[in-house]
Amino acid sequence: MIDKTMPFSIKDERENEMKEILSTVYAALKEKGYNPINQLVGYILSEDPTYITTFNNARSLIRHIDRDELLQVMVKHYLES
Repeated sequence: MIDKTMPFSIKDERENEMKEILSTVYAALKEKGYNPINQLVGYILSEDPTYITTFNNARSLIRHIDRDELLQVMVKHYLES
């Protein structure tokens, strides 16, 4: 039996979900021969889904991420590292 309350953060869960999605999309872009960083930046800046391949459902997955939320997490992690 655990005596202590375990903290739970939806924010951490969401960040993990975004990381998993980005990793999957990155791998799909790389496998198809694209420069994944350039393609992801193009998508983030424009929200044009054609920057992301449909291979392995990557285009559908990336749309599960809110761009503003993603940028906040990216800036936070960049400044913290």
